[in-house]
Amino acid sequence: MTAVGTPPASAPRAAAAATRRSRRTTAPGGRGREALTGYLFIAPAVILFAVMGLYTVGYGFLLGFARWNGFAPHWDWVGLDNYADLLWRDPVYAPRVREAAVNTLYVMIAVPVLTIAVSFPLAVALDRVKRAQAVLRSVYFLPYVTSGIAVFYAWQYILQPDGAVNYLLGVLGLGSLQEPQGFLGNPATALPTMIVVTVWTEVPVAMLMYLTGLQTIDRGLLEAAELDGAGWWRVQAAVVWPLLRPITAIVVLLTLRSALHGFQTFLIMTNGGPGTHTNVLGLETYRLAFLSKFAPTLGLASALGWLLFAVAILLALINLRALRSRV
Repeated sequence: MTAVGTPPASAPRAAAAATRRSRRTTAPGGRGREALTGYLFIAPAVILFAVMGLYTVGYGFLLGFARWNGFAPHWDWVGLDNYADLLWRDPVYAPRVREAAVNTLYVMIAVPVLTIAVSFPLAVALDRVKRAQAVLRSVYFLPYVTSGIAVFYAWQYILQPDGAVNYLLGVLGLGSLQEPQGFLGNPATALPTMIVVTVWTEVPVAMLMYLTGLQTIDRGLLEAAELDGAGWWRVQAAVVWPLLRPITAIVVLLTLRSALHGFQTFLIMTNGGPGTHTNVLGLETYRLAFLSKFAPTLGLASALGWLLFAVAILLALINLRALRSRV
């Protein structure tokens, strides 16, 4: 009979077995097996990244120095000729690239400015709303989660000559603002209209970021400013806006990225038209790569893509430097 408080005879044996198992798992061989198991688990992701990422990037970089149509068995190495042809030398491609660059510059300037001008006041208004804030936030965020292609076709439909915008202007007695050719068919209004549509797609994320930043601001700072006699506008301009400068930098960076690389909206709604009035660099890259039939322009497309990448990196560094200088 075992005395009270005395461990059973099998307890020492169980403890010894546990010690042996612990030694086996911490032995060099055990650690090696665990490491091998971990490597096997991550191997598919590493291989996929190496094939679809590193190999593709390297292949595209080399293609920028070659002339190829995608079907010939060999490349023709031309060095920096593709970059020279795009920038100034070729009488066909250089003017198209310059015009697309001007259109892209307009988009790069207008989209960040208008996105901030719309999203920041909207976030401030939502922050002051106490009831139904979640519902309103979901409603304003809806353009971002809606299928892009469907939304772009809907915009294209309502902007047609017999679309909803012209009809609404007529009902409101603003017939002088109607566009008989449609807002996308008139060269004077096509690019501004595309900028408005692009801003409409960028505002939801920017608004949500500003709203998140507003909700993290210490209310004591705002109350202190009000006690010092600052009005509502002064508080927003001198206290809230400077505190949200890092978010503004992120919004600017995201919208610049969309302006540089985003071409789906232009492809679906205008395809660069009318004429070339809405042709942007991303769309021009797509055309050189996939819409040139059997012309050897894949190298030109790759070179233009790398030029866009270099501009994006430069803008990101400038944005980061400006942010650090103000912090």
